[in-house]
Amino acid sequence: MAPKSNGSHNKASGRKLTAQPIFHQHAPILQEYDTVKLYPIALEEGIRKEMCAKLNQLLADSMTLRDLYKKSHWQTSGPNFYQLHLLFDKHYDEQVDIVDAIAERIQMLGGVCIATAADVAETTRIDRAPKGRELPAAQISRLVEAHELILEFSHEVAERADKLGDHGTNDLIAGGVIRPNEMQNWFIIEHLVNVPTATVE
Repeated sequence: MAPKSNGSHNKASGRKLTAQPIFHQHAPILQEYDTVKLYPIALEEGIRKEMCAKLNQLLADSMTLRDLYKKSHWQTSGPNFYQLHLLFDKHYDEQVDIVDAIAERIQMLGGVCIATAADVAETTRIDRAPKGRELPAAQISRLVEAHELILEFSHEVAERADKLGDHGTNDLIAGGVIRPNEMQNWFIIEHLVNVPTATVE
């Protein structure tokens, strides 16, 4: 009688199938960063490559802004703590959606999006925040400056995409990046107005 096998045999690959996890797996990179695959989406390779490079810059800056909102959410203080704590987290969640949309657009164009903190740190143009805790006004000012940088670059990318006929990227930037960033910036800018919290007669 033949001994029992721990797994079945896959005739197509010639390998024995088993439920045992295979650890420490490594493989060649499927696609190098800063390259684009041949995609039949009616956009030339050069256009798609240029747009992916610009979108990756926007992605790195947006991921940095997203994380600044979470830092501010955790570390804010003062008489408006509850309001700011909730507002910063709401904006963080919205930035998560923006980041995801940008990354997916890069992949749709056949490119490779950045994804890890180390790559973001090397790429972003937003100044690094201190590890320590800042006053709310400083937190907000830092966020406003990050929004402005992203908005300025977003307008450039949208105009370039429109000129090159990449209407999908133009639409994403105009509606999915510029408008929500303008809205978020407005909501936090108004907290910098120097008025008393109450009026005494």
